[in-house]
Amino acid sequence: MIVLDDRTEMAEESSELTLDAMFEALAKMPVPEGTKVEIVGGNIFMSPQRDTHWEIILDIVEQLRTKYPRQRVKSDVRVDYPGHLNGFASDVTAMAEEAVKADDGRWHHKYIEFVTEVLSKSTALNDYGPKKTAYALAEVPVYLVVDPYQGRCHLYTQPKDGDYATETKVPFGEDLDLTDTVVGLTLKTDEFPRD
Repeated sequence: MIVLDDRTEMAEESSELTLDAMFEALAKMPVPEGTKVEIVGGNIFMSPQRDTHWEIILDIVEQLRTKYPRQRVKSDVRVDYPGHLNGFASDVTAMAEEAVKADDGRWHHKYIEFVTEVLSKSTALNDYGPKKTAYALAEVPVYLVVDPYQGRCHLYTQPKDGDYATETKVPFGEDLDLTDTVVGLTLKTDEFPRD
């Protein structure tokens, strides 16, 4: 009888794991500077940024700035997405004009118009799998995966039912036409470096 009472008491005291609790624990860890930390499906991923990675991010941000003001373009900023424990720090995020922070001080995924992930070998499966699904569930209109290993961009548009209806592949060097999307501009890829 005592054992049962102890187990019941433990179950009542335990709380469900949350993204906030996970990120708070990570903040106390010695994560090396320049390391991107994300939680995808409750799993923690850490990946160092490479020069190639950063050059592509910067190129995209500079091009987005022709349309988006600085306050609406983010890099490596936590946004929580639908699904089990999804707290992403996307490489590039562009937000809608009406975007405002929530009471908790974070941006809400409903304001995201465009997301880019620059592929890393260690996290590639996330970018093409659970992250793509989470972005589609959040109805992010434009999701771009830039793959410096293949020298190719994968553009996903028209989110519906947890997937994207349209995928377009564009090799580095060709323009990426986003004029028919909410982004409304053409991205140049000719200066994207390869790994």
